[in-house]
This record gives sequence, C-alpha cells and structure tokens, in this order.
Amino acid sequence: MPEIAEVARIVHFLRLHLVGKTIRTASAVDDQIIFGKAGTTGDAVSAALTGRKVISSGSQGKLFWLVLDKAPHVVMHFGMTGWLQIRGVQTSYSSLYRDTDTRVETWPPKYTKFHLTTTCNPAVEVAFTDYRRLARVRLVDCPGADIRSHAPLKENGPDPVQDTDRFTLTYFQSKCRASRAAVKAMLLNQKFISGIGNWVGDEVLFQSRIHPEQRCNHLTDAQTKTLYEVIRYVCQTAVGVLGDSHQFPSDWLFKYRWSKGSENPTLPGGEPLAHVTVGNRTSCYAPRLQKITLDGVPVVVEEEKNKEGVVEEEDGGRQEEKKPAPKGRKRKAEWGSTDMPKPKARRGRRAAVKKTEEEEEEEEEEGVKPSKPVAKRGRKALMR
Repeated sequence: MPEIAEVARIVHFLRLHLVGKTIRTASAVDDQIIFGKAGTTGDAVSAALTGRKVISSGSQGKLFWLVLDKAPHVVMHFGMTGWLQIRGVQTSYSSLYRDTDTRVETWPPKYTKFHLTTTCNPAVEVAFTDYRRLARVRLVDCPGADIRSHAPLKENGPDPVQDTDRFTLTYFQSKCRASRAAVKAMLLNQKFISGIGNWVGDEVLFQSRIHPEQRCNHLTDAQTKTLYEVIRYVCQTAVGVLGDSHQFPSDWLFKYRWSKGSENPTLPGGEPLAHVTVGNRTSCYAPRLQKITLDGVPVVVEEEKNKEGVVEEEDGGRQEEKKPAPKGRKRKAEWGSTDMPKPKARRGRRAAVKKTEEEEEEEEEEGVKPSKPVAKRGRKALMR
C-alpha cells in the first residue's frame, strides 16, 4: 500500500511536472466507488480540473491534493492499489508497483479513473489509476490555503515529518497512555498519526523492539520515547529518498518482511521472523527481539507457553493451566473455544468461508498467492 513515503514521491513528481501549468482538458469515468463521497462525481472532477491552473500540491500522510486557481480543489487517497502516472515519466520504481508501471504504450493507461492534459508544449498528461477501486477522490470547496482545515484532511492526525509542531513527544505519550489498543493497531489509526501503514508500522516496531500486540497503556515512558524517535527517524528517512526502498538502510526489516509463506523466515544473521494478525493486518516481527511487556518487564504469552501448558497472562501475570485438546467426537463441542481451530468449511451445503477484503489485500501486498480449494472427492471426502 502506498504510505507516507510513496505519497511524498508522487507529490514530488506533481510539483516537478504539473504545478504552474494550466489544464486544457480533463475527463473521468463514472465510478461511484472512487468519486461517490460528499457528492463528488466523475463529471464534477472533470469540470473542476478543466481550464484551471495548478497552483500547488501537498500531502498529509496518505492524503495528497492539488490546489487550483479556483475552488473546488482535488484531494486524493491511493487506498491499496491506486497510483498516479505521468506519461513518459517513471513515477513508480519497484516490483511492488509492477501493476502501476508507467512505461506503457497505450494512453490513458488501463484502469484510469481520471486523466488530464495541460496546455503547454509539450503537453503534460497525468492519469490516476486503480485496478481494485479502493482509492478515493473528492472535491473540497474552500480557499486553497485552508485545505487542511477541511474534511477529509482535518479528520486525520499530524504528519510525523511535516507537522513537527503537532507531532510532539508530549502528544504521542498522552495518546499512548489513553489507549488500551495494540500498539500496531494504534499506529495504523490515521486519526492518531497520518501516513503510517503496514510496512512503516512493522519497521518502527522492529527498530523500537516492541511487539505489535503490545498494549499501548502498558508501555513505559522510556518505550514511548524510543518509539516516538524511531517513528520520526523511519518516516523522515523513507520520505527523504522518496520511498525508494533500494536506498533504505540494510538493517531495516523492510528488506526481509515479505517472507510470509516461506518455511523458516529469518533475518540475514539467522534471527527468526514471525507473522501475527493485528488490527486486521498481517504484522511481521522478530519474536526473540520484540517481547510483550508489562510496565517494561517481559511477560510470557500464549505463543511462548511451556511444555506443561502454563501460560502467564499479559494483563496480570497470573498463571493458568491449559487443558489438553479434546479428541474424537468431543471436538464438535469444543470448536467454538479458543483451544480448538474451527473446521474448514466444505463446498456444497456449507459454502466455503470467503476471505475478507483485508486478507486478500494483505496477501497481495505480501506477495502470497491465495490458496485454491481442493476438489471434493466423494460425499465424505474432507477438504484438505
């Protein structure tokens, strides 16, 4: 997913190629999912862009915009698979964006939602694309200088790179103390901080040596201070190289986190990696380096239970004996418990459980191919 650094990259190209130019023509498809919020339509976007001069472009986390010489202005969000292409310019840079590669022969590109052409010679041609329709485009009717004071920008938290006056250590620590959420889920909350997505969240937690499931209100002041400083460091570094992962430091988790599905994922030195779902997203972390703590003291959690089945719980340090898993027919009564996994659904009368959109998006982002169901052989054959 395009996050703070990738959005900063696009704004860089917009300032380089589009700002200061007048738009001769603009057109958009009729897509109510992309444009359909707050009364925005494809026709309205086309009308707002046609004949207007682009005064400036900016970003706040994952949101970015074009300020025109006359309101309304255009605010955009890439979602999972959106991208902005400029004809003849390589705005993307890695295999992560192979589906949005700008080196195409046809124009406008496939999956274009709106595109525009400037009056200058040679003309600049820009296209906003999204093949999964998860992006959002909306018009904001306000003075250009006040765009961040209006929805949707005003509803989001401070940008950790640009808003140094708002994203302070005091602000960050107060939010952590007030939240009982898992720290990874809190970092993904755009109302708290703008721009942090899955890979940035994993990176800052790895660099801070904090477990993704760590509860925010159980962090010490020293841990929140470290996390705050690492957020600034990771975001500033990534934005500084315009999201070009080839220029990221060699010790970053980013270079090794796409190992979901491999048999024994590790860091180059042999440190094992693992994956856990937090906030509906798959998080990569190093279990031996990132421990759940209670007021700074590591505690044993379910994944580290000993052979006797004793578990030391995070919220109180008490121990609880785990009962052995039931066998045979008793499993039916235990499927709803936390000790037993639910059975895989059969095709036919019991329709197979469909993956959520978040799971599909995560698999695509992590490079994991979705598994295909095995054909049923006979009435009593089980799904494997």
